[in-house]
Amino acid sequence: MMSFAWLTSSHFIILGLLLGFAIAHSGLAALRQWGEKMIGPRAYRILFASVSLPLAVATIVYFFNHRYDGLQLWQVQGVPGVQPLVWLLSAVSFVFLYPATFNLLEIAAIEKPQVHLYESGIIRVTRHPQMVGQIIWCVAHTLWIGTTFTLFTSIGLILHHLFGVWHGDRRLLSRYGEAFAAVKARTSAIPFLAIVQGRQTLQWQEFIRPAYLGVGVFVLLLWYCHPLLIQATARVNW
Repeated sequence: MMSFAWLTSSHFIILGLLLGFAIAHSGLAALRQWGEKMIGPRAYRILFASVSLPLAVATIVYFFNHRYDGLQLWQVQGVPGVQPLVWLLSAVSFVFLYPATFNLLEIAAIEKPQVHLYESGIIRVTRHPQMVGQIIWCVAHTLWIGTTFTLFTSIGLILHHLFGVWHGDRRLLSRYGEAFAAVKARTSAIPFLAIVQGRQTLQWQEFIRPAYLGVGVFVLLLWYCHPLLIQATARVNW
């Protein structure tokens, strides 16, 4: 008889945290047009961040503290080449997770936040870079840690971002109509598919931007500070 002693409560708690974040994040995104009319774009961006960021931080801290919970499905941390592969995949994931099309001043509500219809840079590779980046990050960390808890977390994150593909396209179609339909026809959610099919061309000069240098610096800082981050979250008794 199969034992499920490995299925600790933390598996369900992380799924609950992910679900709560997904509802708050996607729900507030869906209400953006209405909310901006009611309180203005800057105030709504601050409200969005005030709700989303604490939920995201709580989820990240819980993940760090319980990442080795459950059943150890595999152990490859001592296999030569695995650690460099994990770091390489993680670095690539951040290129997709934080593409240069994002305006950091708008994210911080310093400039008036707006909805943009982009079709340059990383968007030529995939219309949903955050989804692709999240999947790459999940693959890398699940490979490295190899526990059922990490696998559950990765499945939850990927499902949320796949929902985000549908949800994001639906919101942009509602806002831009035929203009977004034309962009959608020239791009693809699956990386490089539109390029392979001849619907899109890659313009390498669009990647020569300070924002991508910033991503590189961020990855190096994260690599350096990663042990400190693990130590800091371990002090949170949760």
